[in-house]
Amino acid sequence: MILSSLLPSKDAPEVPSNNFASCSASRSVTPIRCGLRELRGHTDSVKSTQKITKAMKLVAAAKVRRAQEAVVNGRPFSETLVEVLYNINEQLQTEDIDAPLTNVRPVKKVALVVVTGDRGLCGSFNSSIIKKAEARIAELKDLGLDYTVISVGKKGNTYFLRRPYIPVDKFIEGNTLPTAKEAQAIADDVFSLFVSEEVDKVELLYTKFVSLVKSDPIIHTLLPLSPKGEICDVNGNCVDAAEDEFFRLTTKEGKLTVEGDAVRMQTPEFSPILQFEQDPVQILDALLPLYLNSQSLTSLQESLASDLAARMSAMSSATDNAVELKKNLSILYNKERQAKTMGEILEIVAGANALT
Repeated sequence: MILSSLLPSKDAPEVPSNNFASCSASRSVTPIRCGLRELRGHTDSVKSTQKITKAMKLVAAAKVRRAQEAVVNGRPFSETLVEVLYNINEQLQTEDIDAPLTNVRPVKKVALVVVTGDRGLCGSFNSSIIKKAEARIAELKDLGLDYTVISVGKKGNTYFLRRPYIPVDKFIEGNTLPTAKEAQAIADDVFSLFVSEEVDKVELLYTKFVSLVKSDPIIHTLLPLSPKGEICDVNGNCVDAAEDEFFRLTTKEGKLTVEGDAVRMQTPEFSPILQFEQDPVQILDALLPLYLNSQSLTSLQESLASDLAARMSAMSSATDNAVELKKNLSILYNKERQAKTMGEILEIVAGANALT
């Protein structure tokens, strides 16, 4: 919480002073020693913080709507493209087709594409996806598999740079607005790693946007493109993390709502007697790069929408805390000023009585 520095610690020692009166910001907080000048300074500081957090909340609220629309508009294309590729891949299983991105081989090394944000002050958004990555790395170590990380986003880059024991293949800086160029940089690196057989599986770790108050960090298998969704290591043990999650966003009474399902969007299956007008290799060569770029861009858009929603929620809570703290400090200031005034009056009366 951004206002945590303004709240007194329960373990903080009291500052002894003969001229300072005892005051507390709330009943549940240990009293602190402060005077009128200190209270005025605290109040002004909280007012300034409130203005900043409120402005950041409004900025995030203005941006989250566009990011939300980008997510809603991009999901149908991305999910339908995946289903089409699955169906084409199944049709071509009986033919001698060399499509390197669909080759399922025993897993010895896994590439983790970790998508984080570029800034803080967004609650647990960045820490949640980093914890998800740490948990996945621990699972891979337990399975005896090697791994490498492709870090996307400044927060993730900073985290992995401070931990040299985690192998990182590439650091990619994020942008304020995800673009196809940024997604292409991720797709190119993933493509080169998988085709050269440096890695046998690629997983996307990003925060999936559910609603303005909820986002879920998930793991999504990017490569190889396998409709069965079960990829094993050299010993035959399944190394899949979890099922992919898909959410349908709809509108009810003019408002955007979310209905969650743990199933993949269904598309009509292709006929078993389907014939390709072009060479199937040419079709896959055209669609698979588009698939990588589309999935990378989708993960960036989902992450941005989740980032802005988390930032808006965090700044809203910080603003509410600032209002409450300012109210408590104002009450304390008035009490302190009244006590000081009454003390001066009593001193004057006592002095007058002593002269009579």
